[in-house]
Amino acid sequence: MKSKIYSIILVAVIVLVVALGVYLLYRPTSGGAALDSFAQCLSRKGFAMYGAYWCPHCQNQKAMFGSSFKYVNYVECTEETAKCSAAGIQGFPMWITPDGQKLEGEQSLQTLSSVSGCTLPR
Repeated sequence: MKSKIYSIILVAVIVLVVALGVYLLYRPTSGGAALDSFAQCLSRKGFAMYGAYWCPHCQNQKAMFGSSFKYVNYVECTEETAKCSAAGIQGFPMWITPDGQKLEGEQSLQTLSSVSGCTLPR
C-alpha cells in the first residue's frame, strides 16, 4: 500500500516538474510592460512593421515585444493589401523606417534600437 502511495506521489512530482519546465521553456522571455516605451518610441519615430497573421517569423517578431506589441505601428498585409503593395512589401516581416529603408526579416530589438535611436530598457 505504501509503495503505491509513493508511486502516485512520484508521478505527481514528475508531472509538476515537467509542467514547470514546459512553462519556463515557452513563456515569453522578453516584452511585457518593460518594452512599452520602446515600442511607443518606434511608432512615434515612424517605424512600421508589415506582416501577415500566418507568417511564423512575424509571430516571432511580435513575441519579442510581448504585450508591448500593441504600441508598434503594425500593418497586417492580409487586410491592408493596397498599403502593402504600395510599400513594395514582398516578404514578411518587413520593417520600414521613416526614411524608407527596408529591414527584411526578423530584427533583433537591439538592431531596431540601433537603427531608430530608441532606448531599450535594461
